[in-house]
Amino acid sequence: MRIAIHDHTSPDGIYPFDARGIAKRFRHAAIFGALDALQPGERMRFVNDHNPIPLLQQMADRYGDHVEVNYLEQGAGGVVIDFIRV
Repeated sequence: MRIAIHDHTSPDGIYPFDARGIAKRFRHAAIFGALDALQPGERMRFVNDHNPIPLLQQMADRYGDHVEVNYLEQGAGGVVIDFIRV
């Protein structure tokens, strides 16, 4: 019997997360689940249709200094943010 091993790591340590396609009532839970799955040094490239100020406050409360927030793009069309697990 052969056991398949799945490597779910990204070679560059960047995982895309487009929140625009997730129902609003599920977004924060999905985002926190994705952040919880990151290993130190990995990043989630987050795309959203607006600046997620309430989410960022919840993240600060939940993760403190363990998740770094880096804006890559910000404008009328939305935001792209890297959330980096430290």
